[in-house]
Amino acid sequence: MDRQPSDTELAARVALLGDRRAFDRLVCRHQSRLRRFFMAQTLGDAQLSDDLAQDTFVKAYLGLAGFRGLSSFSTWLFRIACRVLCDHARSSRPTLDIDGRTGLEARATPPDAGLGIDIYRALALLSPEQRTCITLQLIDGQPLGKIAKITGLPINTVKSHLKRGKERLADYLRKNGYDKQ
Repeated sequence: MDRQPSDTELAARVALLGDRRAFDRLVCRHQSRLRRFFMAQTLGDAQLSDDLAQDTFVKAYLGLAGFRGLSSFSTWLFRIACRVLCDHARSSRPTLDIDGRTGLEARATPPDAGLGIDIYRALALLSPEQRTCITLQLIDGQPLGKIAKITGLPINTVKSHLKRGKERLADYLRKNGYDKQ
């Protein structure tokens, strides 16, 4: 039985040999998690999430020679994703729609119904840093140390963003009929 190569082995094949199939395997392994991360960050904007994920993979491919293996490939990739997200936020300052909502608030209503709408609306209330930390922990299941590496934030700052973010989410959901009983 053939052993599956690790992310680090695949990354080395891409960096040293230009093996595009190895990069395709890395994309297949990580695209769902990366897209899920961006869906939460963009409050359900699938097209923007796909664009940001694609930009992340392009930057990862171009920068793969810089991957040293000091952290996992996924940590390195999500660090790039956070930078892509910050670059996008800087380049597209929110503008007011005709109804007075910002672009993010207007997109906070995805086509799905039910709890999904409320989750995206609740995420829209968080700061970008809180939303990133919450997404990485609650949706992607990342431990605190990895979140700190991905975001470049001190671990106590990550804890603070998580605590405040969870409080805001719980408050919003409680006010909208999702009581704990």
